[in-house]
Amino acid sequence: MIRSGIVLFGLVLLANISFSQMVNRPFPQHVAYQKGSILPNHISRKKMDAQVLAFYRQWKNQYIHASPGMDQAYVFFQEAGATMQSVSEGQGYGMLITALMAGADPDAQGTFDSLYRYVLAHPSKPDSLLMAWSQLLDNRNKDQTSATDGDMDIAYSLLLANAQWGSAGKYNYLEAARNMINSIMQYEINQQTFSVLLSDAVEFDSEDYFDTRSSDFMPLHFKSFQDATGDAKWKKAVDNNYALFSRMQDHFSPDAGLIPDFITHVNDSPRPAKPKYLESRYDGFYNYNACRVPWRIATDYLLTGDKRSYEIVGRINKWIRKTSSDNPDNISAGYSLAGDDIRSRNYEALSFIGPFAVSAMVDPANQRWLNAIWDYLVQFKLQDFDYYDNSLKMICMLVVSGNYWSTGMK
Repeated sequence: MIRSGIVLFGLVLLANISFSQMVNRPFPQHVAYQKGSILPNHISRKKMDAQVLAFYRQWKNQYIHASPGMDQAYVFFQEAGATMQSVSEGQGYGMLITALMAGADPDAQGTFDSLYRYVLAHPSKPDSLLMAWSQLLDNRNKDQTSATDGDMDIAYSLLLANAQWGSAGKYNYLEAARNMINSIMQYEINQQTFSVLLSDAVEFDSEDYFDTRSSDFMPLHFKSFQDATGDAKWKKAVDNNYALFSRMQDHFSPDAGLIPDFITHVNDSPRPAKPKYLESRYDGFYNYNACRVPWRIATDYLLTGDKRSYEIVGRINKWIRKTSSDNPDNISAGYSLAGDDIRSRNYEALSFIGPFAVSAMVDPANQRWLNAIWDYLVQFKLQDFDYYDNSLKMICMLVVSGNYWSTGMK
């Protein structure tokens, strides 16, 4: 009996060791970002890591919900009065976050796989490899078409999962990522301009075929997609969208450098969308979609050193520091492209604050500003904000603390 017990204990110990060895890049990673970029320097790395982990535990407990009896999980949408339980955008955020927190969270892979099973259970009808963009409280799809940003984050998270745990287990993450990336290129990238389409519902003869949502341009993702598939069209998407953003800054926001939520007519005369183009009267403003642009663009500089990223966010950094007087408490929840506050937005929005922290990292001249934003960002309580604000805060904390990595890195 004793010897059997020893054998059993040894098997359990071996299983635990094998599991821990599968986590190739455990949190914290302390990634070496581009030379010359900065992290907050007024607190220790150990303390920053502890703050990230503490917020992650709160975030996971609040937003990762199990689908009863289905062995699936979703990121809870949680908006007052909403009939939706989840959106593909949130699912992408959840999968990114859990893959990056592996090691610190021993259940990360199990959570990730449960989130992925939910993705598989809610396919888009135009292409079943993509995810339907929203799900109702009764678990049915609200709409059968996709949202491009959600698909891109899900695909990138599968690349993270392959780098983190390998693809020899229950799921071949790398194969799934490649298949999804190819579908994104086919159904969600404009094959003439290589701008990003709003969803897989937009076809070549659609009136919005030459329109785009600015926050769907994720250059670091695109570069990883090319590495994973060998498809050179992703380079065209990177180059063309960087050129588009530079043009929008020059022509429509020369002082603030801001990019609008939606851009129309990218094939001939790109311009900010008109009011109520798709979501609100602020569709041509720097609003709740474009607020992600500084994060999406700056991460490309941090991990690849792309000078186009540096130039775009550098213009934004100069303006936001000036307009806020270097006080994060003065960051507004939305701006016109001229850099004026949206009236009536007299409240904090972490979805605007966090990305400005990421963009500040590209230049040592922003050191005191970055330190101030970090302290300002982390002091807000999770229960005072919704899923969107808290999810962007979580991702931005990972980036700013030096714990965000690219699947192309060795």
